[in-house]
Amino acid sequence: MATLLKIISYPFSILFYLLFGITIIVFHPIQWICFNWIGYHAHKKSVDYLNWTLLRCLNVLGTTFHVDINTSIPNNVPIIIVSNHQSMWDISPIVWYLRKYHPKFISKVELGKGIPSISYNLRHGGSILIDRKNPRQAIVEMVKFSKYLQKFNRSGVIFPEGTRSKTGVPKPFRRNGLQTLFKKVPNGYVLPVTINNSWKLQRWGMFPIQMGVRLEMTAHPAIKIEGSDVEALIDKVEETVTSKIHK
Repeated sequence: MATLLKIISYPFSILFYLLFGITIIVFHPIQWICFNWIGYHAHKKSVDYLNWTLLRCLNVLGTTFHVDINTSIPNNVPIIIVSNHQSMWDISPIVWYLRKYHPKFISKVELGKGIPSISYNLRHGGSILIDRKNPRQAIVEMVKFSKYLQKFNRSGVIFPEGTRSKTGVPKPFRRNGLQTLFKKVPNGYVLPVTINNSWKLQRWGMFPIQMGVRLEMTAHPAIKIEGSDVEALIDKVEETVTSKIHK
């Protein structure tokens, strides 16, 4: 059955990548125009609909999305979205379903160039690019990121496992980034998010993409940072995120 599923996935994956390529090429000049001629909010809208379209591209593969937001997320406060990381396809559901909170990402510096639409947004949309080989640069960028989130009451997304889990089994949280964000954004809230099954989309690498995956995203109750011990808060967030991951 697994072999048959993989064979069937080949032609649909070709169609998906064709649509994916068209999408990111078309939205690149749209983003440029919105950012340079209209401003932040127009650019943000273009990024929202870029990610909505990418979700529709995944539908071609029979991918379905099941989102459960179990909280009333506070408005007009900075939010730290903490999620497990299973594949590159974790990004679009977070951007689209939590678009009201203007999610920005902590990404590796390599993604800041060479990818139409995606690299442009990472460079100009409020996200930061971290050089994993340069801890000092990473700390400086994280502090700047914290100030940005506080100034504009936006949300920052961090995947504290560091790298994606190729089997869905969660990796231990790396604490340095969380410690910096929690200390530098004391008036904010933490939003734990659990992603399930997106790793299956990359079960065989980038090609083919598995058909018929049910991707699930759960947003847990938001937690106020102020008044919390940072280490205890990290423990609580990690336990919350991992408690809903399907083993």
